[in-house]
Amino acid sequence: MADSIELELATPERAMVSEQVTDVQVPGQDGYLGILPGHAPLLSLLGAGALSYAAGGARHFLAVQGGLVEVLPGQVRVLANLAERAEDIDVARARADLDVAQKQMFAASTGETSTAALEAVALAQARIAAVEGK
Repeated sequence: MADSIELELATPERAMVSEQVTDVQVPGQDGYLGILPGHAPLLSLLGAGALSYAAGGARHFLAVQGGLVEVLPGQVRVLANLAERAEDIDVARARADLDVAQKQMFAASTGETSTAALEAVALAQARIAAVEGK
């Protein structure tokens, strides 16, 4: 069994990651997926959260939201609707965005929370988690 797997991560705008990694943690729609070399083939919806991977002796983090993850022999492909590297995220802005989104979510006069508010909360939480390395 190989000791690394190729990770490719892209958004509609650009390719973001293409490298050999020893493991990947991906936020699936129903929870996190841990992927190691030799993982069984898999196709899943991508949720919102912090995607992390180990390469070159370091752990790397990105905030992702929506899309697909495909695991093939020797390869993991992540096609994300949105993705940001942790080092590119302004954590103060992410915390402010979270506060605003939570207020919008709880201010719904009909008692129903809008999908947009839930998505905004999830994205802000994903950005904070990526920066904090969680």
